[in-house]
Amino acid sequence: MKRMLRSVIILGVFVIALSSIVSAQGVDSLVFGLSGNPDTLDPQKTAGTLTFQVVKSIYDTLVEPDQSGKIVPALAESWSVSSDGLSWTFNLRRDVIFHNGQSFSSKDVAATLNRIMDEKTASPKRSDYSAIREIRTPDAYTVILMLSQPYAPLLATLASGWSAILPSGLIASGHNFAAEPVGTGPFRFEKWIRDSKITMVRNDRYWIKGVPKLERIELRIIPERAVQVQGLAIGSIDALEFIDPDDLPLLQANPKVTIKKELTSLIMVMAMNCSREPLNDLRVRQAVNYAIDKQLVLDVAYGGGKIGSTFLDTGNVYYTDFSYLYPYNPEKAKQLLKEAGAGNKELTITVPQNYPLHVKAAELIQQMLEKVGMKVKIRLVDWSSWLSIVYSEGNYDFTVIGHTGKLDPDGTLAGYGAGRYVKWNNASAASKINEAAKIADFVTRKRLYTEALEIMAKEVPFVYLGTPYRYVGTRSNVVDFRMTYNLDTYDFRWTELR
Repeated sequence: MKRMLRSVIILGVFVIALSSIVSAQGVDSLVFGLSGNPDTLDPQKTAGTLTFQVVKSIYDTLVEPDQSGKIVPALAESWSVSSDGLSWTFNLRRDVIFHNGQSFSSKDVAATLNRIMDEKTASPKRSDYSAIREIRTPDAYTVILMLSQPYAPLLATLASGWSAILPSGLIASGHNFAAEPVGTGPFRFEKWIRDSKITMVRNDRYWIKGVPKLERIELRIIPERAVQVQGLAIGSIDALEFIDPDDLPLLQANPKVTIKKELTSLIMVMAMNCSREPLNDLRVRQAVNYAIDKQLVLDVAYGGGKIGSTFLDTGNVYYTDFSYLYPYNPEKAKQLLKEAGAGNKELTITVPQNYPLHVKAAELIQQMLEKVGMKVKIRLVDWSSWLSIVYSEGNYDFTVIGHTGKLDPDGTLAGYGAGRYVKWNNASAASKINEAAKIADFVTRKRLYTEALEIMAKEVPFVYLGTPYRYVGTRSNVVDFRMTYNLDTYDFRWTELR
C-alpha cells in the first residue's frame, strides 16, 4: 500500500510536467526513457551497460554485429587474418569525419587501442586486448594488429562498445571523454544534465548515407517506473526498453502504444560473494540455490523467461543445460544450512534501485531465503554506487543483476575462476576458459566451455535465474527501433517517427 501511495504521489507531481512537454517535441525528435545516469560517457573506462547504451549513438567501432549477430564492416571496410592467426589486417573506410571535424585514419585506431591497453587508463576491458603485441599503421587507411598468440574473440571485442574509436588529437590533448564524448557516430553529443537528460543531434556527415533519420534524441533520465509508464501512456516519452509486467495491461489497452515481446540475451543472476562467510562454504551456496524458485522469480519479476543453470544466456550456442543439479527444494536447503551452521548470520542483497525488476526479484528471493531460515535484508543503491561498491570493489553479500550478452563467450566468461566480482577461484575452470579463447575451432571451444560451465554450475558462485523476456514499449508512430544483437544497446540509426 505504501509503495502504491508513493507512486500515486509521484504521478501527481510529474504528470503535469510530462503533459506540458508532449507538444514541445518536434516530429523528428525522439524521447527515450533511460533508467538512470551512466557512470561515465567514456566507453573505455567502464563496464556499465548504461554507458554503452548511450554512447552507441555517438561512436562507431571497426566492425559491428548485424541483426542476426554476424559481424560485418563498420569503420573497417574489410579485414583478413593470416593462416597462423597472429596477424589481423583491417582496411579502413575513407571520408569518415569525427564530430570535431578531424578526419578518421589509422592513427585514430592505433591511439584508441593503445589508450585501452595503457595501464593508466584503468580500462576494465583491458584484458580483452592482451593478445595484441604490436599495432602497425603502414598507411592512413591500413591497420595491422600483431598478436602474441591466436585469440578467437578478437573480432567480437572490436565489435563491442568498449572498442569505440576516439579521435587521436583529443586523446593526445587529454580531452574529457567522460563528460564530452566525441566520435564518428550517427549523432553528435549535445549535453548531459545529470538526473535529467542526455541530448544528441543528428550527424549530417555520417558515413552511412540516408541515416540517421531522426534529427534529435533526448534520453530522459527517469528512475521511477511509474513516471516512465505514465510518460509513455500520454506521449511525452516515445520508447522504453523494459516494461514491468505489472504495467502491461495498462499499456496494452492504449491504442497509441505498441508492446513487443522478445527473449533477451541477458543472464539474470543473484551473485554471491564467495570470499565472505558463510558464502565461502559450498553447502551454503547450494542451499541458497535450492531455496529459490527460479521460474517464479522470472515470471513475477521479469514477465517470464527460460530458467538458466550456468553463466551463459540460454539461447547461446555454447550454453549447456545443468538445471538438474539444483531444482527448487526448500527442505534440502534447510538441511544444508543446518549442516553448515549458517542460519544465524544476517546477509544483505544490494540492488540498483533504478532497476525495479531487479528490486522485485530481490524481494521475492528475500522471502524465499527467510522461509528456509536465513536472515536477509535488502539495500538499495544508485547505479554508480552499485558499479563502484559491488562490481569494482566486491563489497557485498548478494546482488541481483542482469549481465548483458556478449558476441563471444569469452566476453562473458573471461576472468571467472580467477576472482571477478563474485570472488570465486577455481584454477581448472579458469584454465579451460583461457584455453578456449585461443582456439578457433567451434567443436573444441564448445567442449572446453562446457567443461568450464559445468564447474560453474556445480560450485554456484551465482544463483542462475535464467534468461528473461523483454517487453519493449514504444508509441505506435515509432518505426524501426532496434536493439544491438546480444549487446542490448540502442541503435537509433534506423528509427523514425511517422
